[in-house]
Amino acid sequence: MLADAYLEDIIGQLRRLKSLADRALAQVSDEDVFAQLDEASNSIAILMKHLAGNMRSRWTDFLTTDGEKPDRQREREFLIEDEDTREHLMARWEASWDRLFRTLDSLTADELNARVTIRGESLSAMQAINRELVHYALHVGQIVLLAKHYAGKQWHSLSIPRGTTESLTE
Repeated sequence: MLADAYLEDIIGQLRRLKSLADRALAQVSDEDVFAQLDEASNSIAILMKHLAGNMRSRWTDFLTTDGEKPDRQREREFLIEDEDTREHLMARWEASWDRLFRTLDSLTADELNARVTIRGESLSAMQAINRELVHYALHVGQIVLLAKHYAGKQWHSLSIPRGTTESLTE
């Protein structure tokens, strides 16, 4: 069934995004996680904190409550506070991804057409999932870019390294 294939694919795509982010994070120091390119830029830590907050809000009671939970403090996601150590951020990061995957794993094909809300906007569950996939891909791309910038020459490619494409066809 197409809906089952969709759920399998979307879970796979989100697992790949998490893997990209995790492999990028493994290549940077604690100092680099909190570094900002300038005052208007988000650090890796802020991006992680924002994604974790978004995921907790969106995937808690996905089918039954608005995806923007009243207790979410989105603006605080863009501030580094005393408790925001790398270890604390990683724990929130893992817990939020776990919540996302547990929710998606529990969905049935029939529930993809269910109506859900995000900030009062009515969407099908599939539309809401796609919306979050795009959002997460944007921020994971930012994390990878920043990690690559900070790792510099020590960077290990997360995909096909430059100059090695020809060897793939042999």
